[in-house]
Amino acid sequence: MPRRVIGGLIQAAAPLTDPSAPIETVRQAAIDVHQPLIEEAGRRGVQILGLQEMFNGPYFCPSQDAHWYDLAESVPGPTTELMAQQASRYGMAIVVPVYEREQAGVYYNTAAVIDADGTYLGKYRKNHIPHTAGFWEKYFFKPGNLGYPVFQTRYAKVGVYICYDRHFPEGARALGLNGAEIVFNPSATVAGLSQYLWKLEQPAHAVANGYFMGASNRVGTEAPWNIGKFYGTSYFVDPRGNFLATASEDKDELVVATCDLDMIEEVRRTWQFFRDRRPETYDDMVKQLP
Repeated sequence: MPRRVIGGLIQAAAPLTDPSAPIETVRQAAIDVHQPLIEEAGRRGVQILGLQEMFNGPYFCPSQDAHWYDLAESVPGPTTELMAQQASRYGMAIVVPVYEREQAGVYYNTAAVIDADGTYLGKYRKNHIPHTAGFWEKYFFKPGNLGYPVFQTRYAKVGVYICYDRHFPEGARALGLNGAEIVFNPSATVAGLSQYLWKLEQPAHAVANGYFMGASNRVGTEAPWNIGKFYGTSYFVDPRGNFLATASEDKDELVVATCDLDMIEEVRRTWQFFRDRRPETYDDMVKQLP
C-alpha cells in the first residue's frame, strides 16, 4: 500500500510580548492563537503537525532578561500534556517546541514529539546555540545533550532540527542515518542576513539525506526588541528538493502537504549517498579544528 502522510505546519505571530505581562498570560495568549489553527489541521486531516520554535511565547532571545526564564517548563509538562489532548482528539502526531526547564538554572530549547494517541514519545534538544547581536541564545539555552533521536509515530519516523541547527549538515545527516522519514525544523527567523538560505539549506538536507522536511517560521514583529520581521514562508520539501506547499510571509497560517514516503526508497535507489559514504575518512570532522 502507498505510504502517504498528510503533514501540517503552523506559523503565527506572538500575540503578547510585553516583559511586564505575567508569564502565564503570555503563554496562554500564544496557545490561544494556535488553537484554531490546530483545530483546522484536525479538520483537514493532518496526520503529523509541526509547531514553530518555542510556539507558546515570544522569541525573547534579543534580550538578556532573566524574567523569561520563568517561561521554561518541564518536558513532559503542562504544555505537552495539553497538546497530547489535541493529538488524541484528532488522531494527529504533533511536534511541540517549548522552552524546557530541566532543573534550577538548566534550560533547553526543546521540541517534544507526541504520537497520534497522545503518547509522549520523547524530545529533542537544540544542539547548536547561536550567540550574536539580537540572538543571545547562550544566555537562555544550554546546548542539547540528547543527540539526534528519531521517533516512530503512527504515520512516519520523525526527526527534529531546531532553527540555527539547520546551518549544520552533520546533524541533518545523523537524523537520516537514524531513520528519519520527515524532519521538522521549527524556527524563529527574521528577514535579513540568513533569509536567502531559508530555501536553500533545508532542501539541500532533504536531497542529501533522502527524506522530507517541514520548515516552519513565525510571522510578525515582536516589541520591545524589534529585531526585524519574522517572514513566515513555512514549507514542506520532498527528497528531490521540490517544494510541496509554502505559506505566506505575513499571515497566521496552516500549510498542508501530502508526503509520499515511498519516494524515499525511490530516490535513495538513484542517489546512493548512504551507500557511498566514507565515514573512516571523516575523523577530522569530530575534532576541534582548526
